[in-house]
Formats: sequence, structure tokens, C-alpha cells
Amino acid sequence: MNVHQWDIVKIRVRPEDKDEHPAVVISREEWCRDERRLNLNVLYCTTLRPAQAAETCEVRLNGPDGLERATVANCEHVFSVPRGRITAVAGRVAPERRKQISRTVVLAFRLVLA
Repeated sequence: MNVHQWDIVKIRVRPEDKDEHPAVVISREEWCRDERRLNLNVLYCTTLRPAQAAETCEVRLNGPDGLERATVANCEHVFSVPRGRITAVAGRVAPERRKQISRTVVLAFRLVLA
């Protein structure tokens, strides 16, 4: 399957997951294009309940990103997943949300930018 950085894919991140969930591909584009690279880095997403707000290390995604429901991407845990476990591309993160995710990952890991 052809997958790109910032695609929102459907996958069972953990083998014991009952259902597939969306996940945001954050591996760099050159890595995504190289079919010899068997694993991709993703951020796991979950549905945002109506009365629930996004946590500090989460970014809200929704319709403009190709999702039917309000969803949050957890930016403080990166999963390495087998490329072959991805079943579909569900959408693509909108440019403004890409910036949000990038900033939130830096904050979540307390990375220092020189």
C-alpha cells in the first residue's frame, strides 16, 4: 500500500486491539516511499467523546482531515508498526494540524530546538 507522511491510516496498532483505529503516519516521506522499510512510525488516535476535551499532549482531528468523527492524536507515544498491517488510508492531516502535531510532539517529549 502506498502510504505518505501525514496520512491517516486504519490499523490495529496493538495485535490485541479489537478494532482498527486511525493513526497518523509521521515517518519522513523518503522512508514511507521505500518499500524495503517494513515499519512506519505512527501516532495512535482515538475517538473524542462529546463532553471530552483534548489533553495537553493530544491534537484534535476531524472532517477537514478526512475523519467522520472528532478524534485526537496522542503525541506523547510513537508506535512503530508493520507497514503490512495498514488496511486503508482514511484521510490526510490538514496543513495547520501538521504544525500543531509537530509542536505538540516537541512539547510532549520536551525536545530542545536550538
